[in-house]
Amino acid sequence: MQLTYHVHAHDGGWAYRLDDVWSETFPTHDKALGAAKQAARRQQVGGQDAQISYETEDGIWRRESVSGGDRPEVGVEDDG
Repeated sequence: MQLTYHVHAHDGGWAYRLDDVWSETFPTHDKALGAAKQAARRQQVGGQDAQISYETEDGIWRRESVSGGDRPEVGVEDDG
């Protein structure tokens, strides 16, 4: 899986987004870029194996095991 954080001017300042979800607004481009890079690094930290439950778009609940080492590839694009 590939995730990409995008840094943009947003809401009177700068922010980063993943898909259509925006971060808080930062006063400068550099602060938003730094925060996006930090978020990307956190995505790479593995955790413990776990059992998760979630509801699919069609309303069906699923339960599955997930590996704590199954981490996505993450990048940051500076669109500013």
